[in-house]
Amino acid sequence: MSLPPPPPAAGDPVTPEDSLGSVTPGDWATGPPSQAQPLLRQEAKGEAEEGEETGVQGAWGKGTAEQRRRGWGEAAEAPAAEEGQVEAGGAAGSASPAGGAGGGPEGWRRLLAWLRRRQPQCCPCAAPLPRSAAHCCHGGTKMAALAYNLGKREINHYFSVRSAKVLALVAVLLLAVCHLASRRYRGSDSCEYLLSSGRFLGEKVWQPHSCMMHKYKISEAKNCLVDKHIAFIGDSRIRQLFYSFVKIINPQFKEEGNKHENIPFEDKIASVKVDFLWHPEVNGSMKQCIKVWTEDSVAKPHVIVAGAATWSIKIHNGSNEALSQYKMNITSIAPLLEKLAKTSDVYWVLQDPVYEDLLSENRKMITNEKIDAYNEAAVSILNSSTRNSKSNVKVFSVSKLIAQETIMESLDGLHLPESSRETSAMILMNVYCNKILKPVDGSCCQPRPPLTLIQKLAACFFTLSIIGYLIFYIIHRNAHRKNKPCTDLESGEEKKNIINPSVSPLEVFLQSFCKLGLIMAYFYMCDRANLFMKENKFYTHSTFFIPIIYILVLGVFYNENTKETKVLNREQTDEWKGWMQLVILIYHISGASTFLPVYMHIRVLVAAYLFQTGYGHFSYFWVKGDFGIHRVCQVLFRLNFLVVVLCIVMDRPYQFYYFVPLVTVWFMVIYVTLALWPQIIQKKANGNCLWHFGLLLKLAFLLLCICFLAYSQGAFEKIFSLWPLSKCFELKGNVYEWWFRWRLDRYILAFILIRNIPGYARSVYSSFFAWFGKISLELFICQYHIWLAADTRGILVLIPGNPMLNIIVSTFIFVCVAHEISQITNDLAQIIIPKDNSSLLKRLACIAAFFCGLLILSSIQDKSRH
Repeated sequence: MSLPPPPPAAGDPVTPEDSLGSVTPGDWATGPPSQAQPLLRQEAKGEAEEGEETGVQGAWGKGTAEQRRRGWGEAAEAPAAEEGQVEAGGAAGSASPAGGAGGGPEGWRRLLAWLRRRQPQCCPCAAPLPRSAAHCCHGGTKMAALAYNLGKREINHYFSVRSAKVLALVAVLLLAVCHLASRRYRGSDSCEYLLSSGRFLGEKVWQPHSCMMHKYKISEAKNCLVDKHIAFIGDSRIRQLFYSFVKIINPQFKEEGNKHENIPFEDKIASVKVDFLWHPEVNGSMKQCIKVWTEDSVAKPHVIVAGAATWSIKIHNGSNEALSQYKMNITSIAPLLEKLAKTSDVYWVLQDPVYEDLLSENRKMITNEKIDAYNEAAVSILNSSTRNSKSNVKVFSVSKLIAQETIMESLDGLHLPESSRETSAMILMNVYCNKILKPVDGSCCQPRPPLTLIQKLAACFFTLSIIGYLIFYIIHRNAHRKNKPCTDLESGEEKKNIINPSVSPLEVFLQSFCKLGLIMAYFYMCDRANLFMKENKFYTHSTFFIPIIYILVLGVFYNENTKETKVLNREQTDEWKGWMQLVILIYHISGASTFLPVYMHIRVLVAAYLFQTGYGHFSYFWVKGDFGIHRVCQVLFRLNFLVVVLCIVMDRPYQFYYFVPLVTVWFMVIYVTLALWPQIIQKKANGNCLWHFGLLLKLAFLLLCICFLAYSQGAFEKIFSLWPLSKCFELKGNVYEWWFRWRLDRYILAFILIRNIPGYARSVYSSFFAWFGKISLELFICQYHIWLAADTRGILVLIPGNPMLNIIVSTFIFVCVAHEISQITNDLAQIIIPKDNSSLLKRLACIAAFFCGLLILSSIQDKSRH
């Protein structure tokens, strides 16, 4: 696979149908309308680089490559010559039934009238039709074919790529305003959401509202709680929560001993102390314990979790006097808790509902109605303990929601099942530890990361680019007004005074970075600014396989004839990249990595992607023999431009976007292997078969080196741990992840044979998949931040409460952004990487200076963080 070619910089490509022009009303009487364009069409730039020859019989007839692209071959000219005169020069996509025949029903009426007059005969059909229909379309078949093409053309007329991007921009602005208003109205503290709201994804996966919850491992919990003292004070339900919390630190801790007494736990190695204090009622005994902590700063815990009520209901048989006494007692305790909350984290746990049918006789008085009354009293008193400010005591009410879903699994109707207790304990761990450890997939209770120096400089650069482009735009618009068409008094026709000059490279440069700056602002809002919501992934077979079936149907529906039938032709490789990329995207968003068979097949697809990269570059060097620096710089720029920008804007290491380092390294490996003496290319090898043997020796030596590095981790790590390579390939302080990815994705099997053995399979391709294949690199990279969330660990939520609609909207915006970035990359590649060697060397010197400055700033930032 060669580098995914960017789409054209402006407008849609010209297809064979467009060359026929728009159809005037008079043409409907003598000839059929022009055939429809594909729904998703795009002309790949750089075809000349792929070695396309001229004068070859293509899908559209004989002619040069340029003629076949524009539909000037024999097959495209025949329909116009046979069926009647058609106006030339129509704009791409402008000939629709409505536009060419007076619009809407009138156009269809003219179509049917023409079909009735038309004698049945063989006709050339649009490329997407089956060959059986293309051989001879009679009667209803021909009407259905033309109606199908006209329907697709009507869609293209009203919904182009440009209009889709405008719609995506409007959607982003509206969503941003809605989320800002929601945060202002409901508050922006994700800790409150974590403690008070959420839902279950499946049976045991808890999803807080608007944020992601991290599942802490033993080492992470100990690292967070080192030198900390946590105290649980309350009844048997609080004791259950204590046990579940301790088991996060030490899973071997057993629930044993006298249940109605204090229970200590201490990990001396990690210096973590967790205590449970038995105080089943809110009374003087609990008050005295809390008062001691307010007076003794040494013994005061760092985290206090308290709660009680069911014993008061049970002992006093659910009387109203007991509720009144509970209110008085918690009123006296509230100021002490508020005082502790100024220096410690204090949580009051509300009482969970009970399953009344399972309660024993001596607990029948504990009803959900009584529990709700006690909870309302506690919340009211704790929230009113401070007059002019918000209470510092946090109410832990989320356990009620968890219990409502799981209390039926309780053994006695009072105590929650173990899975529910574990969820509540993990929520407590997230509330306290997320702000300390800052896990990537734990967005709850995490503040927005501060801007780094490099990010601030990037923001200034993009701002200046936007201002510069606006100045250019205003000047250009004023000049355009001065050159408005004037009316010729004799002919009544409008004539232009001057022909507008071409756009300057500086204006294209500023325009590209202006658009890129706005796009990067959207990236930052999605995955760093906490403006939009995030959710955890949850895998089910249906969330993976049903979308796969959808895209398969669409891919088969949109198919066209290829320009050539050789193995791994350009359309076929674009199609291959497209369907693989779509499958990989679905794999990521559905969380299918937890399902081993799917994971193994996806690794094969990634390896196939790498194979196509190597095959495309090898074919180019083998056929063209172009080992010049311009070609190398163009490829490296297109591969790495977006990733470098994201490393700066999103403050992520280069190795984080592991696929780009992979394809970059393998491109350089292929280039060095073929460029070193002796340079063996197709033209030279065809003259002497010994050159083929020399090429095999080169490739055999390359394979030997690959195998050595694959099975010698030490040598591999020593090479890539050298500075400055380490700055590119290290992740979390080592290069193991790079070695793992490099070693895992170096093989691929024979999909090529399956795809190319049938002759018919080589003559058609899916235009739907090929369209996505042309922007596959951008799709792979952009998904990290604007489709997924938390660096691929979660899912971006633009529309909360409606997962299906959210996926549709976020996917639409995501694809539009990837397409636009592909265009921007192509435009900037033409400017930054000129063909003139002297100019190119100067640009390379500037780029080298830029990266040197970036390395220096990055080193300074790393030192300041440590």
